[in-house]
Amino acid sequence: MSKITFLGAGSSVFAKNVLGDSMMVPALQQFEFALYDINAERLRDSEQMLLNLKATLGSSVTIRAYSNRKEALRGAKYVVNAIQVGGYDPCTITDFEVPKKYGLRQTIADTLGIGGIFRNLRTIPVMLDFARDMNEVCPDALFLNYTNPMAVLTNVMNTYGHVNTVGLCHSVQACVPRLFEHLDMDQEGVKWHIAGINHMAWLLEVSKDGQDLYPEIKRKAAEKQQETHDDMVRFEMMFKFGYYVTESSEHNAEYFPYFIKRNYPELIDRFNIPLDEYPRRCVDQIEKWASMREELVNNKNLSHCRSHEYASYIFEAIETDQPYKIGANVMNTGLIPNLPKEACVEVPCFVDRNGVTPTYVGDLPPQLAALNRTNINTQLLTIEAAMTQKREHIYHAALLDPHTSAELSMDEIVLLCDDLIEAHGDWLPSYQ
Repeated sequence: MSKITFLGAGSSVFAKNVLGDSMMVPALQQFEFALYDINAERLRDSEQMLLNLKATLGSSVTIRAYSNRKEALRGAKYVVNAIQVGGYDPCTITDFEVPKKYGLRQTIADTLGIGGIFRNLRTIPVMLDFARDMNEVCPDALFLNYTNPMAVLTNVMNTYGHVNTVGLCHSVQACVPRLFEHLDMDQEGVKWHIAGINHMAWLLEVSKDGQDLYPEIKRKAAEKQQETHDDMVRFEMMFKFGYYVTESSEHNAEYFPYFIKRNYPELIDRFNIPLDEYPRRCVDQIEKWASMREELVNNKNLSHCRSHEYASYIFEAIETDQPYKIGANVMNTGLIPNLPKEACVEVPCFVDRNGVTPTYVGDLPPQLAALNRTNINTQLLTIEAAMTQKREHIYHAALLDPHTSAELSMDEIVLLCDDLIEAHGDWLPSYQ
């Protein structure tokens, strides 16, 4: 029996989307869905939820929860990763509260910035443990990574874990539909082309019936900037650099040195930047889980409509050899020549029986490649720190981070890194 293994299956809502979608694929009906999570209670909840959903959908898949990770992985054809190392309490709290002592504020802190760096440093060792298990018990499996920081973790799994890894994010498929909805533009028949790096990929082309829609997008966006809304950072970047970026304004506010600045506090209001947004979301999700749990876990008539998550469509395309197009994170094997070959890039890919095949993009406009490289610098140095366990490379990654370096002196950045290493304690390996 073929197997899809879900690591981090205690993330019940996401497991429902990915595995609920997969239950609706005829080609997957003889698969085992293997569930693994370090939180036994949440694992039981997800198992019960998926058993209820299986009954409602009339699916013939096998649902099985595992307490042993290696056994959950053994013989898997596909592995889905949705873990969060350290959770909200204590690690996300640490990522936000320690930098605040230095006057460094963040919005999401799950990708770049000082929070993203330390999220990587505590997650990479766990991911490499996965890789060791996979190389032993399912060496040919396709690893679908949904965990942030996406670019670094996908890079590490491919480069150092020697696991066939594709990183999947929601921002590409949501970019144009949400932009057009915001601007009250008709999406019917619209074509687009997106490439770059995760959370900073670019809407390079957007057209309908051969007509470039960027002039109309920019005209409508300029009108919107006269009022307060949730996408002001992305619109401002588009006006200054020419192109719209895929991920949300609250994310991109902390990827650049232009928006969150102690000496210009008026920028926070001007661009409607939600500082400490991710901790608020975490608290809200924790508070809502009790009611959500009753609806998801104990609902014998649980329903499901196939979502827009890529995973089930990837499985289906490989199993049936019916091609499917996705936007995915893969290694830069010459796909975007003016970005470093060591980088992980986000590009269009085709999926069929041969697996996931990236497409050649070519050079990005020079200003976009330059912006991407500012983030890639920190990504690659974070990987260097994790793989060498040398503290100096943590400093280097933080010193080159656009937002951190714009706000703090070099000495402050080094002290901040030391404080974060101490605060994280056993969540991190020992750094020389």
